[in-house]
Amino acid sequence: MNRTYSLAAVFVVAVVALAWFSRNRIQPVVSGYPAPDFAATDAAGAPVSLADYGGRVVLLNIWATWCGPCREEMPSMQRLYDRFSREEFEIAAISVDALPGRFDASGNPGGDPVAFARELNLTFPILLNPSGDVQRTYRTSGVPESFLIGPDGVIYKKVAGSTRWDSDANVALVRRLVEGS
Repeated sequence: MNRTYSLAAVFVVAVVALAWFSRNRIQPVVSGYPAPDFAATDAAGAPVSLADYGGRVVLLNIWATWCGPCREEMPSMQRLYDRFSREEFEIAAISVDALPGRFDASGNPGGDPVAFARELNLTFPILLNPSGDVQRTYRTSGVPESFLIGPDGVIYKKVAGSTRWDSDANVALVRRLVEGS
């Protein structure tokens, strides 16, 4: 019996020690914390990561062509995109669509994100991540889910679901981040 308690105590100490030493590696993906890097490709197949946007404010939007709320919010993202220069602000709209003719792990059909963007007259970059790894990296619960990242790499706003990105409040937040205040 005494040995059982000793083994349990050693196990508890090991779990606490592991959690303590891992605390800096497992950071939440929420406002106030550094944005994790991501790996995606652009429409031409070139690799893109968060580091490629260094020093700019980035609206990271995780979406899919089959998602109605994604379609609903995209025009407001375009209007926000049109208000700022590319040296200050960029959108990383990462589609998690499976490849056309295939299905993702949840059974959603693959789509053509580039055709989707053309249909909606979107001019911001459309990035592709058919594996959905970006969803695991950012620990999303669905699509759309967005993260407004400052030039310092910190997440300033997280939105689950669609929103009006060109609202006065969102424009003011992007402006404050661009101006560095």
